[in-house]
Amino acid sequence: MENIHKIIPCLWFDDQAEEAVEFYTSVFRNSKIGNISRYGEAGQEVHGKQAGTVMTVAFELDGQAFTALNGGSIFKFNEAISLQIDCETQEEVDYYWQKLSEGGDKTAQQCGWLKDKYGVSWQIVPRILVEILNDADESKFQRAMTAMLKMKKIDINELKQAAVA
Repeated sequence: MENIHKIIPCLWFDDQAEEAVEFYTSVFRNSKIGNISRYGEAGQEVHGKQAGTVMTVAFELDGQAFTALNGGSIFKFNEAISLQIDCETQEEVDYYWQKLSEGGDKTAQQCGWLKDKYGVSWQIVPRILVEILNDADESKFQRAMTAMLKMKKIDINELKQAAVA
């Protein structure tokens, strides 16, 4: 996998990097796993990982490069950083919502946000939502925002109905 991206997000896992990458690449079409590097004897007193275990996994999701790191339990994911998925149709919204929320934190789901089984936060955003929220008509914006705030998974038809009500 050729590294042509200037900025590559790194996702810090305890020890599930390879498992998570396999899951993510199964969810997103046009995705692939690249190089896998492993911990060696050097630095073991610092990283505490057994030689030969996975250290990093390079991967792409729909052309976006990422790195997954098995860094230990010192850091955890939180909602301050999320990955946003631009969806054109309700079918796309439903697909990503179903796949990524499976086994995740159901209490973290609101307004198109969810937390997957690895603790990573995702925003499943239909393109029409962005268009409505950027509309110059303030009342359309307010109606759509009110409707969206009541949703977990975004429903495109409900958004459209609210915007024109």
